[in-house]
Amino acid sequence: MTAIIADEGPKTVAPALRWYVLLVMCVVYTISIADRYVMSTVLEPIRLELRLTDSGVAFLTGVSLALFYVTLGIPLSWLADRTNRRNILAVSLVVWSIMSALCGFSRSYTQLLLARIGVGIGEAGGTPPANSIIADYFPPGRRAMAMAVFALGAPIGAWLGADMAGAVAKAYGWRAAFLVLGVPGVVVGLLVFLTVKEPARGQLDKTADKNTPSFLQTLRYLLKQRACMHVMMGGGLSALWGWGLMWFTPTYLQRAYHMDVGQAGGLLGPIHLYAGISASLLTAWMLSRPYFADPRRILWLLAAVTAISTVPSVLAYWTHSLVVARLMLWLYIPAIYFYIGPAMAMVQNLAPAKMRAMFIAISLVLANVLNLIVAPQAVGWMSDHFAGPRGADAASLRLALMILAPSGLWASWHYWAARRTVVTEQTLAVGLA
Repeated sequence: MTAIIADEGPKTVAPALRWYVLLVMCVVYTISIADRYVMSTVLEPIRLELRLTDSGVAFLTGVSLALFYVTLGIPLSWLADRTNRRNILAVSLVVWSIMSALCGFSRSYTQLLLARIGVGIGEAGGTPPANSIIADYFPPGRRAMAMAVFALGAPIGAWLGADMAGAVAKAYGWRAAFLVLGVPGVVVGLLVFLTVKEPARGQLDKTADKNTPSFLQTLRYLLKQRACMHVMMGGGLSALWGWGLMWFTPTYLQRAYHMDVGQAGGLLGPIHLYAGISASLLTAWMLSRPYFADPRRILWLLAAVTAISTVPSVLAYWTHSLVVARLMLWLYIPAIYFYIGPAMAMVQNLAPAKMRAMFIAISLVLANVLNLIVAPQAVGWMSDHFAGPRGADAASLRLALMILAPSGLWASWHYWAARRTVVTEQTLAVGLA
């Protein structure tokens, strides 16, 4: 695909409109993360009730969602690059919210499995269209900041899925947590459909392409974008590292420190809410500064923060002290939010307008395979293996999590490697303004 300079200059969008759309998209992302994170909060009660191993509950709750997310993510994003993204997003949000609520009505392994599959099908049409819509409301130079604001949905959603869901599960049982978090998504889906306008593709880019690329053309273009490939790998490995650890952390706290589901959620919830939001806001502020107009500096920042934060992520599971573990969690959990906005924005700026949803979908497929299939299954399998005949416990799960934790360094390397060609590739895709 060859980029063509547009005949007309980039259009403008009223600030109030662009910020309204951004905030609505942030709410959508919040619901997505909350519906996903509530499962990790109530993982142990589900495992005990259904009498599952660690690897068994990982397949039921994580892999089942990810398989259908991966299967449908690419075709739905291909459709989003060609049709109305707003409509796809609204319908997807309603579907996954209804299916999340149905998890709360599940009375058997099969019913819960089918409901989780439904959540995966719905979520496949969520984040890629939302990212693509935001990119057409903010110019390239402001997208990193906008995506950092969008990423606020992750800590807020994780807080809802940890603290609120934990409190509800403790008071009313794990099923009630899904009902409380699933129903509001239907209302937000209607809000998206009724109030968000589908923007013109590439309306704020300096370069545009008049042709709609095929799937194979998109893949060929992506494979030439070496920096984008590194950013996608960095984001995927960041998800493997941070969100993979978070998947079993509530269960680990319950086992290692004899907490109930409400206490574990109460410990993690404030970290997600306060430290996660602070990290996201700090990222948004930093990326709005002229210094970070150079994408190489953004990549340097991502590499440094991820590498430094890997150290406390190891110590959080190495220690046997709850005080030390809590401190380490406060230090490293913010980093699992820090990367989301910049990495998504980088992918957007390395993709032409009619490829953005597909680029984001490929990035998310990679991230979700790593953090919903590879990480839970690997940690669950290792925990079962280390435990042996006695069954998984705190010691076996601790060792499995400690083996996963250093993967943050691998992610950091990919961010660093992307610096070499990112300027040239961004200029080709969208220009530098």
